[in-house]
Amino acid sequence: MNEEILTMHNISKNYSGVHALKSVDFSIKKGEVHCLVGENGSGKSTLIKIISGVVQPEKGAEIFINQKKENHLTPIKSIQKGIQVIYQDLSVFPNLTIGENIFINYYAKGGIQWVDWKNIKNVARETIKKVKVNLDSNETVGSLSIADRQLVAICRAIATKAQLIIMDEPTSSLARHEIDALFSVIQQLRSAGITVLFVSHKLDEVMEISERVTVLRDGSKVGLFKRTEIDDKKLSYLMTGKEFAQEKLSEKIENRKALLEVKNLSKKNEYKDINFKLYQGEILGIVGMIGSGRTELAFSLFGMNPPNHGQILLEGEQVHFKSNESAIEAGIGYVPEDRIDQGLIMEQTIKNNVTITIFEKLLNHLKMIDQKKQQSTVQHWINTLSIRTSSIENPVKTLSGGNQQKIVLSKWLATNPKILILDSPTVGVDIAAKNSLYQIMRELSQRNIGIILISDEVPEILYNCHYILLMRKGRIVETFQPEEVTEKELNDKIIGDGQNE
Repeated sequence: MNEEILTMHNISKNYSGVHALKSVDFSIKKGEVHCLVGENGSGKSTLIKIISGVVQPEKGAEIFINQKKENHLTPIKSIQKGIQVIYQDLSVFPNLTIGENIFINYYAKGGIQWVDWKNIKNVARETIKKVKVNLDSNETVGSLSIADRQLVAICRAIATKAQLIIMDEPTSSLARHEIDALFSVIQQLRSAGITVLFVSHKLDEVMEISERVTVLRDGSKVGLFKRTEIDDKKLSYLMTGKEFAQEKLSEKIENRKALLEVKNLSKKNEYKDINFKLYQGEILGIVGMIGSGRTELAFSLFGMNPPNHGQILLEGEQVHFKSNESAIEAGIGYVPEDRIDQGLIMEQTIKNNVTITIFEKLLNHLKMIDQKKQQSTVQHWINTLSIRTSSIENPVKTLSGGNQQKIVLSKWLATNPKILILDSPTVGVDIAAKNSLYQIMRELSQRNIGIILISDEVPEILYNCHYILLMRKGRIVETFQPEEVTEKELNDKIIGDGQNE
């Protein structure tokens, strides 16, 4: 039986009377891939911060690393004990080379030190060799894909002789073939005796990569399970206390009015000869690898990436969008892939984020915002979308990922759109929030709003769309209805796409 690299007893943490963690026991064996799952607010992030020494637990907690009791972990002490955390934002330096990023922790102790360039290159080269990936240590990190930046962060952890690597939502921005490559690296780490704590909302990935799974809910530990003891349905129930049914849309979109028609639309080096129609109340899925042209196409439909050729028709009338403002005026809303950088103003209030798209409609005769009208508008969407917040005056950054995504959605619904483009709308969102967003999509469909859903997640597309387009290398290569394919068949088509690139 493997020894435990980390053992924690009676871990509690309170924030102003709110119990982030309640008497949690947690342990990880040496050399295992252990998954930590739970909804947003379940305590995962707090537990990681305690392990990494960023946050101190309440009195009575006990933490053992390699069977040695640690009375007061600090970030530096945690690193010295062999613990490294790779956060979702990766925390790499884009202006430095791969080698410099890998070596950076050697200078973390402070003080004046000479830079030994030869040693940097040697350490980087040997570390990259251990992970068995193709990276040039002289290349600048800013030029790399998200997947390769992930590998740089892993190499940096290995270079500091990490024994336990914590990966927080490592696949949130990766395509399927990049996820497969990451999983291969994780198995190599395991073979080398390095322990991995994998934190993810994607239950299919948890079932694929884990050996054991710890489930948190509302700050408490629900249980510790071997992968063979659970499936994704049981896991979702353990996380939420609810059962979620997945059923394909049964309603047929027939004899409906065409809201949008795209004819031979092309943009040089991005997409070519795109043809499709979107009908009233239809949820049209677009699936394909990152780089297949799907987001570039969405930008064109939203007036942010003018096409070189072809036509865009709204309700039968040809349009030429010169900006996103003209697309909004025509009745199109766009929920972007990156809600933090593109969808929200994180420091601004919930109130301002919800109404930013309709400020002009809220002006009174003095050309000032009618505060009562703004407040009632915001409260309407808070209630309609079941957004959880104590005050609409709170900064939007204080909300969970799922509630932030609902804020992005609400600001577009406030414009009363005819068409809504959703680009990867559930990235980094937990299972309960996902299902809430799926229900909202179906309700919008019933109101005859046309929806274009772009996603990497096969179940998301398969169970929430009336029709599916598969894109590859900038072209639509296949179209089908959900009942014509299974999850595995659709996944194989997407993976096959990446393998043939």
